[in-house]
Amino acid sequence: MDRIDAMQAFVRVVETGSFTRAAETLQSSRTRVTQLVQSLEAHLRVKLLHRTTRKVNATADGAAYYARVVRLLADLDDAETSLSAASEAPRGRLRVDVPAPLARLVLVPALPDFHARYPDIQLDLGASDRHVDLIDENVDCVVRGGTLSDPSLRARHLADLALGIYASPAYLARAGTPVHPHALDDGTHRIVGYRGSRTGPPLAYDLQRGDEHVSVHGRPVMSVDDGNAYLAAGLAGMGVLWLPHYMAREPVAHGELVPLFEDWQLAPMPLYLAFPPSRHVSHKLRVFIDWVVDLMAQQAPAILPPKAREAPPA
Repeated sequence: MDRIDAMQAFVRVVETGSFTRAAETLQSSRTRVTQLVQSLEAHLRVKLLHRTTRKVNATADGAAYYARVVRLLADLDDAETSLSAASEAPRGRLRVDVPAPLARLVLVPALPDFHARYPDIQLDLGASDRHVDLIDENVDCVVRGGTLSDPSLRARHLADLALGIYASPAYLARAGTPVHPHALDDGTHRIVGYRGSRTGPPLAYDLQRGDEHVSVHGRPVMSVDDGNAYLAAGLAGMGVLWLPHYMAREPVAHGELVPLFEDWQLAPMPLYLAFPPSRHVSHKLRVFIDWVVDLMAQQAPAILPPKAREAPPA
């Protein structure tokens, strides 16, 4: 038995709650993972896991052993990456999930720079707005806008994205140009709704002009759960949009969207990079985080005041 392999298999089973999912994330077979864990239990002469038809849970001894093994594996990784060659050339597979518009407009165009710096990192990039279970799906980190739904995650603040309200010329020709934000609530106008991974009623959008404050929900004509589809619906004239400036910049320049309420201010949307609290921050993840922080500093300079809020797609 390779004890390190067995420890890694045990950790993944505990984190995913399944031998099958653990095998998938380790790119191994269920039989192999099962054999490794059984060998580890035999070596320790302790039952580490409760197995049922639906779920695998750690025993009391298994939970205590898991906590120590996670630290041990992290120390082992630190020892390897502290070597000069490893520090200069981080390597390995890095699984990341980011909002689709951010991937298309910001991240992917800049990736040649990242690859030139770190050619030995294989980046597996998911572009979605869905909820990602970082443990079950073995994802190293996600980038998300708005308030994080899981407070247990560790997070790095990346930027505060400036927001604006926009509509297409076709929509304004049909519905007229609203002169006050209240027009979005009084039945005169329609918005495109954005669901994302949230549940429950839609949140209000707060606007300020001098001493005047308004809170607007809008009347959705439709709702979508993808940032690119959200933008496409607005460009097609379906309704009014709330967008980060980086998403609206090109359509506004081409005359495809028109800014509304430019004398009003909207609270910016925080952008975070999040990763599991139990996951060791490897050298490859560290360099990726630092690279994204620098990239967003260029793409979304600091905004004052940095008031947090939930908002449409990041």
